[in-house]
Amino acid sequence: METGTSPTARALRTLEILRTRPGTTSEQLAERLGVTDRAARRYVAILREAGIPVDSVRGPYGGYRLRRGTTLPPVSFTQSEALGLVMAVLDGRPAATDPGDLVGSALGKVVHALPEGIGRQAAALREHAAAAPDPGAAYADPAVTSALVDAIASRRRVLITYRSEAGNEWQTEVDPWAVVVRRARWYLLCHSHRADAVRTYRIDRVVAAEESAAGFRMPEDLDPVAVLEENLGTGWAYPTRVLFHAPMDRVAPWVGPSMGRLEPAGAAAEHCLLVGSTRNPVMYAGEWLAAVPFPFRVEGGTELRDAVADLASRLGAAVSDAPRPTGAR
Repeated sequence: METGTSPTARALRTLEILRTRPGTTSEQLAERLGVTDRAARRYVAILREAGIPVDSVRGPYGGYRLRRGTTLPPVSFTQSEALGLVMAVLDGRPAATDPGDLVGSALGKVVHALPEGIGRQAAALREHAAAAPDPGAAYADPAVTSALVDAIASRRRVLITYRSEAGNEWQTEVDPWAVVVRRARWYLLCHSHRADAVRTYRIDRVVAAEESAAGFRMPEDLDPVAVLEENLGTGWAYPTRVLFHAPMDRVAPWVGPSMGRLEPAGAAAEHCLLVGSTRNPVMYAGEWLAAVPFPFRVEGGTELRDAVADLASRLGAAVSDAPRPTGAR
């Protein structure tokens, strides 16, 4: 279970967990680290051997905690780590080049605290790198995200207040399973008790999140990214049904889970069917279907059929020798 991660790295991760969540038990620590209970206790022993006072408290409210007043050693970075950190921040948050940005301000403090040689290169990278903003990015409120992550870690239900794209607000109680970052957007993957189904919510549209006293059990073998992708392809306003004139194994690499479910088309091995839904037929036609290099036919979904027909008409006109109508765009 511990292949590829050094004991020192695990011990530092243990220190981080105990600093942020005092009272963590060995079982909880093992779960967070992805190791056995015995291994978790060994990492606590490594911290103690390094002179970091970790107390063990018995009882229902017991667990490991750092002794009150403990002063932790400063965080240190190698040059590659510092530059990698700045690059990762700018990649995910282009506005961080501006010191007035929330993340930019935090990044500036980190860079300022670095040793002179390392900090100088990190500061130069931040100053001279230009990052193009992602028009589809939507940044979540750190306070709301933190509340959701805490509820996930403690396995507690959450009452969220959600505002839809149309501006409507409602409340729903959910079992928060995971926070997933996908294409510069943050999502909450959860089980909604209101709908009694798996749901994904944009965290930038979560107005408030209040942890409740009720607990929940996390699904076994949960793959948050895979479940999110699959869920994003269902439940939208406009149904889609597309028949591809190619074998399923050739089409599959070109079809993402958010496009829907790919399945065999009857007994014909040379065809396959894509069934799903979308909130944006124009995007589905122009960005997704147009990228698949196989012949297809839209068999269901009036809105998608119209979007494909319009796209075909515009592309056909672009290579036609016929004169364009006066005033055509």
